[in-house]
Amino acid sequence: MTNETTTPVTVIGLGRMGQALAGAFLKAGHPTTVWNRTASKADQLVAEGARPAPTVGDALRAGALTIVCVTGYQAMYELLGASDVELGGTTLINLTSGDSAQARDAARWAEQRGARYLDGAIMAIPPAIGTSEAVILHSGPQSDFEAHRSTLDALGTVTHLGADHGLASLYDVAGLAMMWSVLNAWLQGTALLRTAGVDAATYAPFARQIAAGVAEWLPGYAEQIDSGAFPAEVSALETDARAMAHLIAESEAASVNAELPKLMKAMADRSIAAGHGGEQYPVLIEEFGKPRAD
Repeated sequence: MTNETTTPVTVIGLGRMGQALAGAFLKAGHPTTVWNRTASKADQLVAEGARPAPTVGDALRAGALTIVCVTGYQAMYELLGASDVELGGTTLINLTSGDSAQARDAARWAEQRGARYLDGAIMAIPPAIGTSEAVILHSGPQSDFEAHRSTLDALGTVTHLGADHGLASLYDVAGLAMMWSVLNAWLQGTALLRTAGVDAATYAPFARQIAAGVAEWLPGYAEQIDSGAFPAEVSALETDARAMAHLIAESEAASVNAELPKLMKAMADRSIAAGHGGEQYPVLIEEFGKPRAD
């Protein structure tokens, strides 16, 4: 049996992230084969000990595990779908960004060609790869993940989410929704306070404390969502809506953009009109869970 620390790995796609992935495997002691359409992008990795493959087919034949990190799913199809590329017996782990439908389609495509397939999402910037700060999500058959987990550990904190190949992409965009929402809320508050001469650096520690406090509510709110019951243990939605009106008024009075708080209040108002004003804020999941009727 091959020693875990010497398991060969192939990395296809050497943009900044692909280079970071290959570099982490090399640092962990894995023989690493690399391929990129622009061959010169492999130069630094080759200097560090990577083996350049002349063709995609050669890259795939170098080992049983191949990491794909290219510009999109179509690029993967173009590279791996050529008639002279053999996928049988290979485990493909696709760390290319996309959506859940693309991930599920790619899984069927790969399996029809004899490959085992895991889809993934990288929740990190390239410099973090190879450290515990790099969170890398995987979805697909757990047995395929477990077979290569010790190798994948070289990349950071790896997690298996479930058998549905689309889960990694869904977690990815859910995380982005959280990130942008927190940042936008902070920017709204920062814009307001700047009108009174308070700079962003002064507000940031306060905002950070608020964000951390709100994060503590999530487990309890999740229980309400999963049970479908929203008793107003802290405050009722109609109370929150009145506070949203204050935020809108303050923003408009200060000539600060009020689109974000108006959107929040519009959703709350619809929920209140549907009879949920006396329930707690997570009842808004019903609004988030359905498309807006334009």
